[in-house]
Amino acid sequence: MACTSEFIEYICDMLAPLGEIHSRKMMGDYIVYVNEKCVITACDNIAYVKKLPCIAGLMADAKCGCPYTGAKEAYILDLEDAPKSLKVIETIWEYLPFPKSKKQ
Repeated sequence: MACTSEFIEYICDMLAPLGEIHSRKMMGDYIVYVNEKCVITACDNIAYVKKLPCIAGLMADAKCGCPYTGAKEAYILDLEDAPKSLKVIETIWEYLPFPKSKKQ
């Protein structure tokens, strides 16, 4: 099952205080960007964030899973707790790289 547009819109609206938000559809699922950095992989209406040491304390009680077959295990973001979700994304953003520019 792919993500619904309503789910992606909900995530984008929730993250709006953090800056420029956009999403990109990829094979039925989505990538959500904050200020040009990929912060969330959304699959089957579940938001996944990369497992990084900087958020291990914040995500200690979080469930984990793989967004798709062959993917590394990631934390599942509890979107019901908006303040915590914003803190997680704000924290992880500092440690994620900007996308590499495509050569023309």
